[in-house]
Amino acid sequence: MSTTTVPFWVAGKPVTSEQTAVVRHSFDDSEAGVHFVPSSSDIETAVQAAHDVAEEFATLPAHVRASALDHVSRTLGERSEELARLITAESGKPLKWARGEVGRAVSTFRWAAEEARRFSGELQRLDTDPGGTGRLALVRRVPRGPVLGITPFNFPLNLVAHKVAPAIAVGAPIVLKPAPATPLTALALGEILAETDLPAGSWSILPTDNEAAAALVADPRLPVVSFTGSVPVGWGIRDSVPRKHVALELGGNAAVLVCPDWTDLDFAAQRIATFAMYQAGQSCISVQRVYAHADVFDALQEKVLEQVRALGTGDPRADGVDVGPLINTAAAARVESWVSDAVAAGGSLLAGGARDGATVEPTVLTDVPEDASVMAEEVFGPVVSLTRVSSVDEGVRLINASRFGLQAGVFTRDLPTAFDVSARLAVGGVLVGDVPSFRADQMPYGGVKDSGVGREGPASAMADFTEERVTVLTGLTL
Repeated sequence: MSTTTVPFWVAGKPVTSEQTAVVRHSFDDSEAGVHFVPSSSDIETAVQAAHDVAEEFATLPAHVRASALDHVSRTLGERSEELARLITAESGKPLKWARGEVGRAVSTFRWAAEEARRFSGELQRLDTDPGGTGRLALVRRVPRGPVLGITPFNFPLNLVAHKVAPAIAVGAPIVLKPAPATPLTALALGEILAETDLPAGSWSILPTDNEAAAALVADPRLPVVSFTGSVPVGWGIRDSVPRKHVALELGGNAAVLVCPDWTDLDFAAQRIATFAMYQAGQSCISVQRVYAHADVFDALQEKVLEQVRALGTGDPRADGVDVGPLINTAAAARVESWVSDAVAAGGSLLAGGARDGATVEPTVLTDVPEDASVMAEEVFGPVVSLTRVSSVDEGVRLINASRFGLQAGVFTRDLPTAFDVSARLAVGGVLVGDVPSFRADQMPYGGVKDSGVGREGPASAMADFTEERVTVLTGLTL
């Protein structure tokens, strides 16, 4: 990687400072890059600029915002391999998944550009009652104000895109704080944004430590907070600023239900193995819990083990590697301890479980008590637990017993079962015929319970970042 120290972005301009930080590769601790760290005065400048430009940005013509988003989408595609390698360098994500992430970010910005062009509001006739004769309401959505976006390490480009793109689409200035472990990709995105005609102050990217976030969260000039990250931090943000509009995506412990009518166990096993272990399990919708009906459990278990053992592990910079390291050694040690605790509580270790530095072997467990951490909490590691159930109803009950509710997968070909289960599962999204790890970036995405509040996806986030404003026209012939 280049040894050039990367600037951060204040009001759309590259800025340097006296302090720098080194980002290291989690696989071998090699240097991934160095960036300047903003000072308190730099942060103040960014926030004030967002506040000052808010009115101008909100009234910027839609074609200007959409064209900027189109430029970002197009340029991300042109620089895709460079950015994929940067994602791998700073996050340890295998290159194959990093390339997929860049492709998704291309789509996220493209969808936001399209939504910006059709973000028009609606007309509502009011003569449905006598007092409204001759009146017509124009209902539009306008920005609530500047947005504070806080993003995690696991998708250093696409989760940034899901904050930045919808904010630009609606004309809401955004101050972005990327994860300290993975700021380089967000800063590279700043290079692309700087090539657009967006007004100064409409965006800033501040790679600060997490301690600096509290002041940003509390700042009244940032009335919207969009946070993706851990449960305690997320709810702590919401509790600390009850008068702000806060959107939270806080993760989960995604479950799969395999119903007795599902016959293509090879497909189910391949999807379960792949998406339990991809990105070393560091995805909010990685497969963590599998509840399989007794009629199919034994056969499915053998096929899952076969698929898991076939996954390529090692240096994530090498082509063909499926499972690389976790973000750091501390995270890997926690996962290792949770697996040990699950076995001590009566679970059976069928594959993996060992750790080498920040890398944990792809791990398969069975017969794990429901209150073990690998079942009740979010593992965020390459671990899946298989559980035999006697009925679909039992599977639904166990899935719903979790304090999380992001997405779930249901393998069934029976349409009444699919509708019944999807109606009863207390989650934000149900995938029928697949694992819960699928996300189309244009669809509403988010959860219930401890998985958060609000929805991502460009159109959904645009609604979150705005509020309705009504103009009533009088004396009209309708």
